[in-house]
Amino acid sequence: MNLSAQDHQTFFTCDTDFLRPSDTVMQKAWRERNPPARIKAAYQALELNNDCATAYVLLAEEEATTIVDAERLFKQALKAGETIYKRSQQCQHQSPQHEAQLRRDTNVLVYIKRRLAMCARKLGRIREAVKIMRDLMKEFPPLTMLNIHENLLESLLELQAYADVQAVLAKYDDISLPKSAAICYTAALLKTRTVSDKFSPETASRRGLSTAEISAVEAIHRAVEFNPHVPKYLLEMKSLILPPEHILKRGDSEAVAYAFFHLQHWKRIEGALNLLQCTWEGTFRMIPYPLEKGHLFYPYPSCTETADRELLPTFHHVSVYPKKELPFFIHFTAGLCSSTAMIALLTHQFPEIMGVFAKAVSMISRTCIEYL
Repeated sequence: MNLSAQDHQTFFTCDTDFLRPSDTVMQKAWRERNPPARIKAAYQALELNNDCATAYVLLAEEEATTIVDAERLFKQALKAGETIYKRSQQCQHQSPQHEAQLRRDTNVLVYIKRRLAMCARKLGRIREAVKIMRDLMKEFPPLTMLNIHENLLESLLELQAYADVQAVLAKYDDISLPKSAAICYTAALLKTRTVSDKFSPETASRRGLSTAEISAVEAIHRAVEFNPHVPKYLLEMKSLILPPEHILKRGDSEAVAYAFFHLQHWKRIEGALNLLQCTWEGTFRMIPYPLEKGHLFYPYPSCTETADRELLPTFHHVSVYPKKELPFFIHFTAGLCSSTAMIALLTHQFPEIMGVFAKAVSMISRTCIEYL
């Protein structure tokens, strides 16, 4: 609730809310922690102004019980939001306050359209959802913080429009742009798709990997380095839960959210999960000390576990970065060297006692051997 309140206040409020009585009421509503009080405040705002878009948004997200009801309220919000947005556009150059109003009204309009796209996706109208998202990205390109392109990737995968998915990745999978599990694993899925149906571990071990297979494996390693928790959910080694409202990049919460929506796309491509299962653990051999030094990304942040425990339900076993296990002979050698050093130190400090101890051990060993 705290994170949601922060998001709502960031997107839906500004310093000039006091100029609109309905916005003043909604500013208090977004800060309210009691859901019934928030809903009551939204209705109060609508009584003051029937075109209060943010009030419809709150009702759609917190009072609607079905996606159909939510979509109906979001359509009302869209009608009101477009009216307010056009009015703000006309006044934006009058003062800095009007510019702030325009930014807020832009955020509200984009948020509503994105939610309508998600409603259409959930109701099976996927092409309609894709069109809304494409129009949003074309009309408001700077607003990448809403990750509309990630929703677009998932919808295009559902349509199996892989060429369009590649086109979106070509634009957003850029070294200068923020990464996510959706981007990295979708890129890996597309490269896996070209080779997975014919991939066999036995054949690959005999003849070696082809150029396309090497490219697919490298893409998987890149994705696993970014978020190492995803493969266990895709391979169903860990049970899935409903994704949380907020996620942490590179954390278990992001892995849960990605796998929840994208597992079906991996299952649809023959052999994709088999290739992932055969290759994903090789990433950890490439990065022996991931918390200190990364390969393609910054070192894995050690603070993700604490944050994920706050975002995910208490019954969920939070995944942590796999620790590199040392071979047995290293443990054995370390123990042998430590024991030898300890015996040498004791012999130097207490030569007489250690001499008696050595004779006793020798006699016991001789007796055991003779008995056998």
